[in-house]
Amino acid sequence: MVAGSDAHGSPVVVPDPAATGHGRGAHLHPTTSCLELALRRKAFARALRLDRAPTTDLLAAHLAREDAAQEPTDHAGPTRNWSTSS
Repeated sequence: MVAGSDAHGSPVVVPDPAATGHGRGAHLHPTTSCLELALRRKAFARALRLDRAPTTDLLAAHLAREDAAQEPTDHAGPTRNWSTSS
């Protein structure tokens, strides 16, 4: 993700999965739970060196799509329990 700005000049967090965006970037695990933790810790302004908290709507929408794509399907088949030694 990278810092950007909206039409009014307010800071915004922009998803950058290819890591090709310009400017200062930061890493976030691609899950909504990590996004929620980062929001609680107010990590975006600090990591991206912004003077105020940015809007994260674009990032939240991107992560919601990523989470939906990772959901298992019904035809995934049997899974093995790797925690047992047999």
